[in-house]
Amino acid sequence: MIEKQPIQRGRNVKVKFELPADAAQKSVAVVGDFNDWDKGKHPMKLDKKKGVWTTAINLPAQNRYQFRYFVDESEWRNDDQADGYESNPFFSENSVLDV
Repeated sequence: MIEKQPIQRGRNVKVKFELPADAAQKSVAVVGDFNDWDKGKHPMKLDKKKGVWTTAINLPAQNRYQFRYFVDESEWRNDDQADGYESNPFFSENSVLDV
């Protein structure tokens, strides 16, 4: 699930990312062009009560971002609720987020 909430008079958007708890056994990170594809910058935390992996990131508004989830330090996944998908140089696709 992806939720977007405008903040700071619409200059930024708080984007909340969630994946079901069973999507990963050990770890999930949100990785994209907004963090230079750094797997360590935006780890998701497991909320056992809600049964989800979750994190929130503040991003500048009126931009388009590409991202993916890095799961269990070995697998890349897209978000089925992304605003779209774009091809990447690895013969795959990245999720797209319009904020």
